[in-house]
Amino acid sequence: MAEPAPSIHPRAARTRAALLAAGFELLAERPIDAIAIDEVVARAGVAKGSFFNHFADKPGFAAALGAEVRNALEARVDAANAGVIDPVMRLAVGMRVAVDFALTERKRTIVMLRGLELSTGIDHDLNRGIRADIDRLTAAGLARPAAIRSGVRFWLGLCQIAQLNAIERQHSRMEAARRLEEMLVLGLTGLGIADDRASQVATEVAAGLAAG
Repeated sequence: MAEPAPSIHPRAARTRAALLAAGFELLAERPIDAIAIDEVVARAGVAKGSFFNHFADKPGFAAALGAEVRNALEARVDAANAGVIDPVMRLAVGMRVAVDFALTERKRTIVMLRGLELSTGIDHDLNRGIRADIDRLTAAGLARPAAIRSGVRFWLGLCQIAQLNAIERQHSRMEAARRLEEMLVLGLTGLGIADDRASQVATEVAAGLAAG
């Protein structure tokens, strides 16, 4: 039986929440290397020593911020894929949700991308959903052998690029859907999915983004 998660003192929880809230606003403005810990604690209204009670360093702080947003995004992906078994469709829907998130949650997406620069490992817990779908693809013989080792990084990279494009270009939903369809065709065929299947899935999923 798993041990229960250790409880956190209410005061410590409030301090951590204040630090994260302050860090969120700062990281949305500029990269973590350009943010001083003094700025974070001043904005949070806590003592500097409190920062190190919760985070080892600035990269760890940025990673915690990014993980909070990524977990929220993954919850949306899980909800959108509820009942969907086909791993091709699941991957495509996941990218659609990621682009929609960038369109509707611009600041949170920026924080996530800046905070999770080092979360591309195949075994990283935040990538478990993509990893599971890539594993299903390869087990079904639908993906190239290279996808076994590199598929997770490949797909994660495409999703991040799609989000960055949506943020930087500030596309309309219709234009974002067109770009998503192109990205999905390239990405799915890159994994080894047949052209006709990739095109069919891309068209269907992109239509969902256009419809909002």
